[in-house]
Amino acid sequence: MFVDKAKICIKAGDGGDGAVSFHREKYVAAGGPDGGDGGRGGDVIFVADNSMSSLLDFRYKRKFIAPNGENGAGKRCTGRSAQPLVIKVPRGTLIREAQSGRIMADISDDAPHVLAQGGRGGKGNQHFATSTRQIPRFAKPGLPGESFEVTLELKLLADVGLVGFPSVGKSSLISVVSAARPKIADYHFTTLTPVLGVVKLNEERSFVMADIPGLIEGASEGVGLGHEFLRHVERCRLIVHVLDVSGIEGRDPKEDLRIIDRELANFSEALAQCPQIVAANKCDLATEEQIASLRTYIEGQGLPFFPVSAATTEGTKALIQAIGEKLAGLPPVRVYEPEPIPVALPENGQKFEAEKADGIYYVEAPWLEGILRTVNMEDYSSLQYFQRVLRSSGIIDKLEEMGVQEGDTVNVCGFAFDYVR
Repeated sequence: MFVDKAKICIKAGDGGDGAVSFHREKYVAAGGPDGGDGGRGGDVIFVADNSMSSLLDFRYKRKFIAPNGENGAGKRCTGRSAQPLVIKVPRGTLIREAQSGRIMADISDDAPHVLAQGGRGGKGNQHFATSTRQIPRFAKPGLPGESFEVTLELKLLADVGLVGFPSVGKSSLISVVSAARPKIADYHFTTLTPVLGVVKLNEERSFVMADIPGLIEGASEGVGLGHEFLRHVERCRLIVHVLDVSGIEGRDPKEDLRIIDRELANFSEALAQCPQIVAANKCDLATEEQIASLRTYIEGQGLPFFPVSAATTEGTKALIQAIGEKLAGLPPVRVYEPEPIPVALPENGQKFEAEKADGIYYVEAPWLEGILRTVNMEDYSSLQYFQRVLRSSGIIDKLEEMGVQEGDTVNVCGFAFDYVR
């Protein structure tokens, strides 16, 4: 089964928590804090795999979660950082953020692409000892890893795209000029998936040709199969229109060319500007008058015209040589650049919501939950640290703006206490 679109969730690993520990050893007085740092969470990395030709693997598995970093330990031991989660996708896969639609990566080269970074490990209490705070009973938690819902969209990497109506001979043509062996039969929509073939010009030069399943009128609006596969033409450097010059299907090749051009333009303005060559197939079944009439029309449009017969291979060598010469002067296959995040995130992600209900001030801040886990409410210095976090993040200022008074109850992420100035 050919699948070229999928939606998945990726989650990088969380950083490990820093440790609260104190050095205790016989004959060593006042060993001091020795809590180690937490390890870094694993990244989520995408790489291209040439052995994959479809996104079928992502139809049934939709959640990919990297491992978390290990927590720190005593004796200044740092937790182990987690291994990255490597996800293999077909070459040419475009990754977008599902919510905003921005391009995050184009997996077209051999470089690994980090899509979600693992969280940093938290600092152990060894880092918080000062001359006035010699027994810090708190540490910092690890930061959460990045998470995204992304869409995977496969856009085939091909230099040349064969386009045309069903049964004009695209599959036959690619089968005689390359090693590709698509299904060939005497009925419409024989080809249900794009087919790639490598065409060799000589020992040193070659190019990739794609047989795009038959387009029909209205393809850009979802009619027929074309709307599913028009995206695979977007990367092509050159478009080859395959027309049935014989008209044995009862179609007018001139009108077919106009319809296909219109559908390509409706789908993408870039496709309308793509260089084109016309291959008039089935010339062995056409009359000289038919070929001459179509040649006059095509060349009048400023397009190169090549009469060919996929059945007898007549004219195919001349067509391939012309394609090779045309490609030599064209830019390389298009690669999409990642797009920046459209909206700037708050500094350190310190967003919170505050409201008053039944005389109690409620504060919700997901990023604060990890800090609460490491705060020792029975230790004065630890409480001071927690108070500084509330002040620096703007929570205290917001509560005072809302009219909080000394002795009022404040509930922060489920932890309730009396407000004290």
